[in-house]
Amino acid sequence: MDPCPFVRLSVCNLALKIPVASKPARSVVHPSSSPCFCKIKLKNFPLQTAVVPCILPESQFPESHAASFHLSKSDLEKLVAKSLFGGGKLYLKISIYTGRRGSTCGVNSGRLLGKVDVPLDLAGSESRSVLFHNGWIVIGKEAKSSSAQFHLSVKAEPDPRFVFQFDGEPECSPQVFQIQGNIRQPVFTCKFSFRTTGDRNQRSRSLPLEHSSSRGWLSSFGSERERPGKERKGWSITVHDLSGSPVAAASMVTPFVASPGSDRVSRSNPGCWLILRPGDGTWKPWGRLEAWRERGSADGLGYRFELIPDTAAAGIVLAESTLSCNKGGKFVIDLGTSVSTNGKSTPVTAASPACSPRGSGDFGYGLWPCCMYRGFVMSANVEGECSKPTVEVSVQHVNCTEDAAAFVALSAAIDLSIDACRLFSQKLRKELCPSQDLLF
Repeated sequence: MDPCPFVRLSVCNLALKIPVASKPARSVVHPSSSPCFCKIKLKNFPLQTAVVPCILPESQFPESHAASFHLSKSDLEKLVAKSLFGGGKLYLKISIYTGRRGSTCGVNSGRLLGKVDVPLDLAGSESRSVLFHNGWIVIGKEAKSSSAQFHLSVKAEPDPRFVFQFDGEPECSPQVFQIQGNIRQPVFTCKFSFRTTGDRNQRSRSLPLEHSSSRGWLSSFGSERERPGKERKGWSITVHDLSGSPVAAASMVTPFVASPGSDRVSRSNPGCWLILRPGDGTWKPWGRLEAWRERGSADGLGYRFELIPDTAAAGIVLAESTLSCNKGGKFVIDLGTSVSTNGKSTPVTAASPACSPRGSGDFGYGLWPCCMYRGFVMSANVEGECSKPTVEVSVQHVNCTEDAAAFVALSAAIDLSIDACRLFSQKLRKELCPSQDLLF
């Protein structure tokens, strides 16, 4: 089946040049003494924020990726229709501020320097790349010679994706459909199960696991020891193709355990899943997902996803953020951009000279030759309790059935982590409890 058309609208190469007056005044901002940022708004999409580096007048702007908007076919049709029949053009609106992001006592801490409106014509952008702007713009109300200059690039590129939707909650062993317009076609089936203490190796008739090798990756990435107290453990979900062959799996290898004296899974002791792919007659670790429950009024699910290369033990962090335990949200792997989740922006930088992929602060892009993921990789919409996740995967990252299935298994693990991180004073659904004595 053909993929669904999507367009990626990217904002790149931000920079700010602010002239330094010969006689400093209060209104003059020195580029080395004050941070700058911008707010980026596209109609009907969540606001995104990005850091704007200040550079000297004689310097070149740094190449970077600041923000992206992902437009489905219906999004494009609505935006194009409004620009054609709504009586006005469509604009990408950018407000540039000096000062730190956030607010103090309800008052925004940044000071507005200027605003930029970039006109957009998205007609036909699902089949061709369009560059809307690339260069410097004078901002502010001062004379041109003393005004600040803002650099940005805005472009739209086709970004087709495969779209999958669970036909039920992952713990109910649902079918997974591929969506193309109004057409729904079954492509996978899921089997949720519990690994018992005596079945840590999660054997499968159709894909037997060699005992020593499976214990090797389990002991490397998880914990087999029994833990006293409140815990949720042994969950597993296997993705099968329509012939019944297993093509991916997600296995809970570290239990989700309540921290001492509390009723929640803490960041200091997260639960862990391995995302597995078949290879050489056994399961091979492909990714590692850690999840925990954030403290505070937001009560969000914190997560970190690492890619596990075949050639090294250290993982490459591809995503780290939060989403709401109650309302759900969007899990995104988007390399080289700033991902907005529930109004919060998580910066993802392009590359750095650091040699440690886990400790560099980078998220995959440009770090290792073995990390072949670029740009938008995938997203999963989860809805909190009673969720039927929707998964989008970039066409460029799907070469076989197993590629797509791995992302489906990862999405199921994210959804199940919301349940695994629920307060232990709350009861779980019966599908998530192997026996009544595990209801907390």
